[in-house]
Amino acid sequence: MTKLAPFDAADYLNDEETIAEYITAALEDPNPDVFLTAVRDVARARGMTQLAKDAGVGRESLYKALTPGAKPRYDTMLRLLHALGVKLLASPVHP
Repeated sequence: MTKLAPFDAADYLNDEETIAEYITAALEDPNPDVFLTAVRDVARARGMTQLAKDAGVGRESLYKALTPGAKPRYDTMLRLLHALGVKLLASPVHP
C-alpha cells in the first residue's frame, strides 16, 4: 500500500500571484472560514512570526484572528493582506 503525505497548500504558496489566486478563490466560497483558512495557509507559507511583525499585530492575535469561526476586524485583515503583498478588489457579480 502506498502511503501519501497529507496535502498542505502552504507548500505551494510561494509567490504573490499564486497567493492572490488562492485567496481570490477562497473569497468565492460563501463560508467565511474558507477565507480565514486560506489566509492562514498563506501566513504559514510566509512565516507567522514575520507576518505578525509586518502587519503590526501580535503573533497570538494573528493565530486567533485566523482561527475558523473567528470574526477578525476589517482593518486587521487589510493589514494582513497588505503584509502578504495582496489586496482585495471588487468586481461586478453580473458583468
